[in-house]
Amino acid sequence: MMLTVKDLNVYYDSIHAIKNISFSVEEGEIVTLIGANGAGKTTILQTISGLLPAKSGEIHFLGHDLRKTVPHKIVALGLAQVPEGRRIFSHLSVMENISMGAYIRKDKEGIQQDIEMVFQRFPRLKERRRQIAGTLSGGEQQMLAMGRALMSRPKMLLLDEPSMGLSPILVDEIFEIIKEVNDSGVTVLLVEQNANKALSIADRAYVLETGKIVSEGDAKTLLDDEAIKAAYLGS
Repeated sequence: MMLTVKDLNVYYDSIHAIKNISFSVEEGEIVTLIGANGAGKTTILQTISGLLPAKSGEIHFLGHDLRKTVPHKIVALGLAQVPEGRRIFSHLSVMENISMGAYIRKDKEGIQQDIEMVFQRFPRLKERRRQIAGTLSGGEQQMLAMGRALMSRPKMLLLDEPSMGLSPILVDEIFEIIKEVNDSGVTVLLVEQNANKALSIADRAYVLETGKIVSEGDAKTLLDDEAIKAAYLGS
């Protein structure tokens, strides 16, 4: 198993945000966590990334105990996060943002190859490589955040609400790119409010409600589940 989360509990001060959650992600999968706003999806990703402390439980990635690993070392292990709201360096150029994604690497030749790979995957970023990142559209900023994360050569990508604030056409494009990234060999853990889109590309899914997993299974099965449809898919 690539990522294993077991009996995880996370608190914000006295608020018990994540309640005894266990789930796993196998190499090569797209696994999605779906649920309403405030269900705890982002908290889980931030805890895996080392940005939030867990009160108890286990998080293992490729045999490494992530609870004992600092965030930049977690990136070096091959785990990269594309945060909610993009979090690009808005005052830097597109090119500078992409280069920042390789900050833990020293292989100049490999970095150059990966910049070309990012530009191949996101042609719009190549066209705008000298543009200040803060002047990009929302969809372009999302592409930039993903391109930056790919520069660390991740084995697993954590994606937090990649469709947030985007037009339906751009949502389709971003999800197509997520699928392509996965097909290229990167495992994906996807947090997404657009349950329909997330379930349509995922292998497996976990449904969260107020910090607990209330349902799990094959994504296509959950897509056809009447209770899931009623609660999350607007039907």
